[in-house]
Amino acid sequence: MAFSFFGKRNQPQESDQAPAEVEELKAEEAAAPAAEPPRGGFFTRMKQAVSRTRETLAESLNQVLALTREVDETTLQSLEPILLAADLGTTTSALVLERLRERALRKGVEGCGIEGGEQLKHLLKLELQAILDSVARPIVHPESGPEVIMMVGVNGTGKTTTSGKLAAHFTGQHRSVLLCAADTFRAAAIEQLEVWAQRSEVQIVKTRQGGDPSAALYDACAAARARNTDIVIVDTAGRLHTKSDLMKELDKMRRTAEKLIPGAPHQTLLVMDATTGQNGLQQARLFTEAARVTGIVLTKLDGTAKGGIVLAIATELSLPVVYAGTGEKLEDILPFDSKSFIDSLID
Repeated sequence: MAFSFFGKRNQPQESDQAPAEVEELKAEEAAAPAAEPPRGGFFTRMKQAVSRTRETLAESLNQVLALTREVDETTLQSLEPILLAADLGTTTSALVLERLRERALRKGVEGCGIEGGEQLKHLLKLELQAILDSVARPIVHPESGPEVIMMVGVNGTGKTTTSGKLAAHFTGQHRSVLLCAADTFRAAAIEQLEVWAQRSEVQIVKTRQGGDPSAALYDACAAARARNTDIVIVDTAGRLHTKSDLMKELDKMRRTAEKLIPGAPHQTLLVMDATTGQNGLQQARLFTEAARVTGIVLTKLDGTAKGGIVLAIATELSLPVVYAGTGEKLEDILPFDSKSFIDSLID
């Protein structure tokens, strides 16, 4: 087992033809400017991340609302394709419309009814935020460290990249971080995580490709305890819920972590690619049942015009989105906030 530290890291053994993603990361690192200008506050960054979805929604939504003087069944029916186009899904869209319908059609009751397009937009935002808030839950941190965060999901969603970004996010909060390279299956996964560790200026524990991921996790937990590290982020191999051997391996990793650190893993985050939309939701639904997922990290939110998948996740998985990936840079990850998201989505 090898321990690498920023500034004192062991050079990874690479094949003659290093995988493209590792070479791209190194090229980006070499070309990166020494310093970047401030990127704006949380709301500004979230608004930028959902700009494509907002543009898709805005034109269609404004066309309906501008002509709305009295909210009736025809008005509500015209909203359905707009919500579906933003990838809220049929279940979430139906839920939102039913709640709006109950209010709109109860005009004789004091405080009910919907007076025109602007009030309809306001109530729509409240209903969407209520869906997100209904699954929100506070993150329970352990009384004493280290806190173990396990990253899970299928290949291609960005687990390794997200692990590196989260490491930088936590170090920016003055918390010490250790990355654990427990994806020993995918070629170059360890080397890729090493690049992110160097970028984030954090420690990394690794083993050879094909090694036992539970052994890497054991060493990482032991090292974190010995060095009073605040957080251990575990990058695991991509797997499908249908691969029983890999799911059993994940159970073994959980048991290994708990032997050294009571309650570990304290968070299990499922990394989902926002651009897959409804296609990835069924896979995620089955995955969460097997992996004891506590929250979602939604990557590539800036790359889709269907950011409504956030609401579909809340409705159909009953899980909160905890972090959102908003770009390719190290700092392009945001703690998710329901009000900022909805305010950014609907002006």
